[in-house]
This record gives sequence, structure tokens and C-alpha cells, in this order.
Amino acid sequence: MKRDTIGKKIGVLIVDDHPVVRVGLRSLLSREPTIEVVGEAGTAAEAVAQAARLQPDVIIMDVRLPDSSGVDACREIRNADPRVHIIMLTSHADEDAVFNSIMAGAAGYLLKQVSGQDLVQAIETVATGQSLLDPAVTHKVLEKIKRLATGRGISEISQLSAQEQKVLALVSEGMTNREVARALGLSDKTVKNYLSHVFEKLNLSRRAEAAAFFARHHIKSP
Repeated sequence: MKRDTIGKKIGVLIVDDHPVVRVGLRSLLSREPTIEVVGEAGTAAEAVAQAARLQPDVIIMDVRLPDSSGVDACREIRNADPRVHIIMLTSHADEDAVFNSIMAGAAGYLLKQVSGQDLVQAIETVATGQSLLDPAVTHKVLEKIKRLATGRGISEISQLSAQEQKVLALVSEGMTNREVARALGLSDKTVKNYLSHVFEKLNLSRRAEAAAFFARHHIKSP
């Protein structure tokens, strides 16, 4: 049964792989009259198990954990109990991590440089069902959402033109530049230029890497 927070302290589970960090957070939060630290975890697996056993109101979750991503743990915990509120805590304002955390159901994302007072306020905020983001990462998230809304940044493959995608597909099937040129009615030099652009856009260096990318993204052959 979910903890009843009416008239009671906010139950907090601390998840971080560094014992010193957990001790520091416990010491900080234990001084707050509105908060009760109900448990700790050092791995994603422990976090999922402790969340199910202790049923905290709020979880402070490190993004990077030794056995898995804190984002994955967040998603699993939220799938099991959507009522738990999770604050992701990290050392760096990584755009993808922030966005993935939000998509996984996190209620907040804070940098570890946050002050103790702001952390306490964040816990109290998300415990009431509200969401929050550290101002240092808000801009990055909004920019990513804006790109997605306008159709940019949806996937790496969207960076390629239709012709570049055709070249990538044929090269990935093992064709030489000359064979690709013959299949598409292009010159060898044009194919070479297309392939150079593909490698540059996708940060690839070899044809084998292109084949792996092709397989990973299930691009249809022309």
C-alpha cells in the first residue's frame, strides 16, 4: 500500500552508487521536519527492489549507476507505480539524459551542485505532484523539444538526403562505389562524394560501420 503522506513526512529513497554521496544526502535530509529518508540503494536493481518494498513518495536517483542507467530504473519504477515521484540527480547538464529522464517519467532533473535548500524545496514540490527542472538544463530541453516539434533531430538518418540514403543502403549491401554508381545512374566521383557526406554526417569512418548503421536503423533498400 502506498505511504499516506497526509499529515506525515515525505518518504524519500536515495539512489547513488557513491556511499559518501548517500551519507551526505541522508544527513542533509534527516534534518528536515517534513522529510524522512526511508532507504538507500547503490544500483539500479537495488533501486527497483527498494522502491517496491519501501514505497517511497519521492526517489532521488543518480542518472549514472554501475549496473544500468538511472533513467531505465526510473522507467521501470514508474511503470510499476506511477504515483512515485522521481528526481534525477547528476553532475552534468546532458541534453539527451534530461530529455530521456522526462520521457521515462521523472518529475524533476537537478544538478548535484544544487543547494541543500533548493533540493529540499524540490522534494516538497514533486511530492505534491508538480514537476521541475534545474534552470541550467531547462534551455537544453526546450531546444530539443523545439527540434523534435519541427521534425529535426528525430533520428540520425533524418540528416541524410534521399539520394544519400540510397547510397548508404547499397554500400551497406556490399556494393563498390562503381556498382552503386551503375545502379543509381551516377558517376563514380558523385557516389564517392555522397559517401563522404554520409560518413561525415553520421560520424562514420568505414564501410563496415555504414553497414552496421544500416542494419541498426532498418533502412529500406531502394
